[in-house]
Amino acid sequence: MKTRLFTIFLFIFSFSLVFAGGSKEADNSRNNEVVIYAYDSFCSEWGPGPAIVKAFEEKTGYKVTMISAGDAAQVLSKAAFEKAKPKADVLIGIDNNLLDKAKAENILESYKPQNADTLIDSNLVLDSEWFLSPFDWSSFAMIFDSYANIPSPTCLSDLTKDIYQKKIILMDPRTSTPGLGFVAWTLAEYGLDGIEDFWKALKPNILTMAPGWDTGYGLFTSGEAPLVISYTTSPAYHIYDGEDYRYVALEFEKGHPMQIEGAGLVRNAKNPEGGKAFLDFLISKEAQEIIPETQWMYPINNTVELPSCYEVSPVPAKTLTVDQAELEKAVEKVLAILAG
Repeated sequence: MKTRLFTIFLFIFSFSLVFAGGSKEADNSRNNEVVIYAYDSFCSEWGPGPAIVKAFEEKTGYKVTMISAGDAAQVLSKAAFEKAKPKADVLIGIDNNLLDKAKAENILESYKPQNADTLIDSNLVLDSEWFLSPFDWSSFAMIFDSYANIPSPTCLSDLTKDIYQKKIILMDPRTSTPGLGFVAWTLAEYGLDGIEDFWKALKPNILTMAPGWDTGYGLFTSGEAPLVISYTTSPAYHIYDGEDYRYVALEFEKGHPMQIEGAGLVRNAKNPEGGKAFLDFLISKEAQEIIPETQWMYPINNTVELPSCYEVSPVPAKTLTVDQAELEKAVEKVLAILAG
């Protein structure tokens, strides 16, 4: 009887060792993997993600799993939903208009990448606590198809004119950072009390509220409408691609809001060291040189030279900013108007 009990004990003990060894091996495997949530256009074959990931893997030996999670607002929502048991190590795409929401969700861990003080100009730092590290930036702008048989608008109020009926493509501010940026633009110019009249007048002129930038901009370039919210840097792509000067970023005298996109380390990430290594690499010259001709935004690394196609991108004389709490209220008002 004792012999049988001893044999059973040895079997259980041996099985436990094998199981523990397997778990340790799995943990070690995860320590070599960096899981990244990013928005669709960043992850796409024509976006910067694949090239940046490849260069990072070759340089560091880490294995990256990059997951496309929709637009940037959806990246934030996915991480917030999983925050009790986070799956990602790094989030990419949360910008200056979503920073306060990300902080409120408590999904990010403070981390300042190596050499950030020398590589990133102070006006591009998103957050003094470094919950987000900036990796690119541009200013929002209306892009105009100059082949359209209508005059180009010269200010936001022009967009409400009858001549632009069903000729404007915007994006949903709940799921798209350009969509949120446009609401911020109207808030900066008209104030919380004044945006209702503007959006009521604008409503008949909106062809669609696309779920994300890639969908909306694709409708624009396919000729569905002559105006779309995008970036001052967007026309650079068309010049680079061998097209003419058909698509124009319009500069409005009263100013433009800026978007600074960030990447952050997930709180309680399974591989924080791998996440930190990726954030270090993301602001390096090697990674940042990929940004201009794939992301079509300005790099934040001040040592990177821009390609000549960026000469068509206007630099707004005035940058507009808004209070984040007021922006949330403005989004609610806008959505109510559009639903009415």
